[in-house]
Amino acid sequence: MDETKPSTDAAALSQKERSSKPRLLKRFWKKVRHPLTKSKFARNVLTYLIIFAVKLVYKTNRVAPGSDNVEPVIAAHTPAIAALWHGQHLLAPAFNPRENKMVALFSRSADAELNARVAEKLGFGVVRGSGGRPDAASAGKGGARALIALKRTLDSGMNVAMIADIPHGTPRSAGLGIVTLAKHSGRPIVPVAIATSRRTVLEKSWDKTTINLPFGKQALALGDPIYVPAEADEAMMEAKRLEVTAALNAATTRAYQLVDDPR
Repeated sequence: MDETKPSTDAAALSQKERSSKPRLLKRFWKKVRHPLTKSKFARNVLTYLIIFAVKLVYKTNRVAPGSDNVEPVIAAHTPAIAALWHGQHLLAPAFNPRENKMVALFSRSADAELNARVAEKLGFGVVRGSGGRPDAASAGKGGARALIALKRTLDSGMNVAMIADIPHGTPRSAGLGIVTLAKHSGRPIVPVAIATSRRTVLEKSWDKTTINLPFGKQALALGDPIYVPAEADEAMMEAKRLEVTAALNAATTRAYQLVDDPR
């Protein structure tokens, strides 16, 4: 008689149950998110729940040794373009000092609308549109208007935050939108990465969205500023796009190394 089979079967069943939970939650969220965002009361409740969660995570995670300090970077490079990855940016509003005026770009999707409302409550200005592709394909989503609005913000002396990769494109690969903004504004792109030691990764999401959890460590990793010449041609723009991709991935790797260090 094989005495190990029952326990093995039980372990397999337990694993199956655990893996099914994120899928169930995702299906549930897709079903309810549009009705919820149409209700003012529901939007307000969700907004304040997310704000509470962001503040709880930020305040209950201790800063990991080696984490960067954002204030000297703000002082040295304002106005600048803070670049983040999709799915790795949820704690960003909490790390921004309240006195630092910041405007962020959000798409017009239902999920992004909630994120935008949270950012506004936490002191961000908001521009809505799609900034990943600076071409005709994004014009219908307000892409060109969004980039113009962000350039005007930079011209006024305020910093902006922008997700570098294209929604539902290749995750952690910068689009040309952020590079185009840097070219026309003359302002630097600063790679920004945030990580926590306790986290849940939504493996089925296109960008591997990371949900930060409380009661652990947190780290901020900043890359060196990247400038794009005003005379940059197509080849130079592609080279700068690859440079932003590499720098932001390096910052992301360092942020996770800092929080996962057992010290």
